[in-house]
Amino acid sequence: MSDPIDIVIYHNPECGTSRNTLGMIRNAGIEPHVIEYIKTPPTRDLLVQLIARAGITPRQLLREKGTPYDELGLGDTSLSDDVLLSAMMAHPILINRPLVVSPLGVKLCRPSEAVLDLLPSAQQGAFAKEDGQLVVDDAGVRI
Repeated sequence: MSDPIDIVIYHNPECGTSRNTLGMIRNAGIEPHVIEYIKTPPTRDLLVQLIARAGITPRQLLREKGTPYDELGLGDTSLSDDVLLSAMMAHPILINRPLVVSPLGVKLCRPSEAVLDLLPSAQQGAFAKEDGQLVVDDAGVRI
């Protein structure tokens, strides 16, 4: 028997992209550690590590839609990474999702099928997003 595959998804169940990403992880036969990051946000140090491992900047992880982004003036490009991180710590909804951690790396999975690059196991069958778009065919092959 092989060792279980350790995958973590920073998930928001209200987000379709996040639900689709979680579905594709499970379609690979993997039950990930699901962290509802709005209820249980990562520590600042962990968030800094995740951003670095994903190869992105804090601004690239910042979510605008449905958040206090505008009212906090976060569109100001002169704001430092430290200020952006502080905003994400104070308002976890500003952390874009889903962020997935796997043995193959860390990635902000937007679009959701980006998670396929992080899964060490093949898809076990067809997978369609909630909007009906087929992402994986019956043979488990990415379309």
